[in-house]
Amino acid sequence: MATSGHTIKAFDEDLAELRALVAEMGGLAEAAIDEAVKALLRRDLESAARLVEEDRRIDAMEADLERRAVRLIALRAPLADDLREVLAALKIAGVIERIGDYAKNIAKRVPLLQEVRDIDPMAILPAMADAVSEMVHDVLDAYAARDAHAAIEVCRRDRRVDDLYNSLFRALLTYMMENPSNIGASTHLLFVAKNLERMGDHATNAAEMIYFAATGEQITERPRGTDPFAVGEG
Repeated sequence: MATSGHTIKAFDEDLAELRALVAEMGGLAEAAIDEAVKALLRRDLESAARLVEEDRRIDAMEADLERRAVRLIALRAPLADDLREVLAALKIAGVIERIGDYAKNIAKRVPLLQEVRDIDPMAILPAMADAVSEMVHDVLDAYAARDAHAAIEVCRRDRRVDDLYNSLFRALLTYMMENPSNIGASTHLLFVAKNLERMGDHATNAAEMIYFAATGEQITERPRGTDPFAVGEG
């Protein structure tokens, strides 16, 4: 019995370390989203370069978490709820790493837009970045609390990001048609917007994994016009 208690305590401590790493990674990625868009709007080359370098820290933390998770599975052989917890940490760490990559990609566009004057559709970018950053923040909160309902709410908010992306896409398309000289800069901004839209998708993926870890069930794909979060059987 003593051995069993020791094993459970050791597992809980290892899992707490995984959770702490996920939280730290998430905080870095969330900040990177905001800073990347600010650097773009301000044409701040120094901030953009720093963001590109700092992404290596998120990459290293994901590699560390992956090693810890594999070791935890090998040593503790977790089952059912415990295994889902470890897999959720792995999945969410991967999502955060990708979000960091997307922020880095935005930062890399800053030098390419250095000499470009302000383009009216750029005004949509801060709202889009805020919506994505809030999704990332809230999905991390949902993970920390194992809150299935909060995870569903994050999924629902991805539509807001998609709507903003579509709005920006249409505005930039019109902008390019009105003045072909704006095509180059507008293309860069479309790339930025697509990176933000993909961040929202990844936050949704993390929320779906949180829901699964908390309930043992998956959020099913839904056809248009029906309940988007009907839970399947089994």
